[in-house]
Amino acid sequence: MSPEPVTVVAIHTAKGSRLPMRAQDGVDVEAGRGIVGDRYHGTRHRHVTVQSAESLAEAAAVHGAPVPAELTRRNVTLSHGVVPTAPGTRMRVGEVLLEVVRVAAPCRLLDDTIGPGAQAALRRRGGAVCRVLEGGRLELGDPCVVEVTPAAAPAAGTP
Repeated sequence: MSPEPVTVVAIHTAKGSRLPMRAQDGVDVEAGRGIVGDRYHGTRHRHVTVQSAESLAEAAAVHGAPVPAELTRRNVTLSHGVVPTAPGTRMRVGEVLLEVVRVAAPCRLLDDTIGPGAQAALRRRGGAVCRVLEGGRLELGDPCVVEVTPAAAPAAGTP
């Protein structure tokens, strides 16, 4: 039996840096710019952030309380697996091709929004910051596949 495919289970955007994240069923993503309508649209490299629901569940176990996807301020939440964080790794999410720029380190503000200890619980579980190489429509249920590149080869075939 083949493993269950990794899919998009949540999409969140915010119009401004301190505004609440809003759940979306789908978003338009522009190459070299990011998610249309999101606070990071048009920035140099921080186009889309990606995390894993499995990592959020691990963080919740460590934290001792739920860690809601929208409160982490990440854009895309995948169903399971580990999100690759090696720079240069490419992920195809639906129509969109993303390239990992760096680890998405959790900030201290998470202790204010989720609760004391949330930042520490999310350490090494925060996901990745990506730039958009190919744009398109990104929707709930879209599959995610890691594409191995010469610059970075993930340990497993999926995030």
